[in-house]
Amino acid sequence: MTSATGRSLLELIDGADERGLAAAGLACLDRCLPLLAGDRGDALRPVWAAVARGDGEAWGEAVAKARVELDVEPGADGADAGAVRGMLAFAPATWTADALRAWAAACSVTALALHGRYDAADVPDGLVERCRAGDADGAGPLLSGELRRQQAVLDSVAHGPTGLRRARELSVEGGRVLRAVVSRRARTA
Repeated sequence: MTSATGRSLLELIDGADERGLAAAGLACLDRCLPLLAGDRGDALRPVWAAVARGDGEAWGEAVAKARVELDVEPGADGADAGAVRGMLAFAPATWTADALRAWAAACSVTALALHGRYDAADVPDGLVERCRAGDADGAGPLLSGELRRQQAVLDSVAHGPTGLRRARELSVEGGRVLRAVVSRRARTA
């Protein structure tokens, strides 16, 4: 599955600038927050503001504050929540293309894998990487939806700071979808 620009997720990440990479990683993290206990969505608001300003110093400070607010300790709880905490724990403190690209790529893989776990069918080995490369054949609805959101975020922010509003909307929408799935699973368990 390719994006509206006809490029795979891997190509979009490779071509993104610092703001796009920070937004991509942050959007993945934001959409996965429902896997943590409690309502913690506002914890990332200052991080989003730093991305909007393209301010590397504010980014580092906002990330550090969000880590404290979300009590980030990788592996402190279940695997899914631990993976979400890990996304924030490993967010780079520096606003550099290389650091942000590595983080955005890792967040992409984590978010896709987490969404794939909540699909009705098992995710075959290698499917997440195939999806990122543009081949979503065999992906369930949650995995496919997350892939589309990741591509849309990168497409949106490629058009400048105004695209961040769309990225936030996609994150809120994706968070709601995941929250509903998690809630439904908890009721049937």
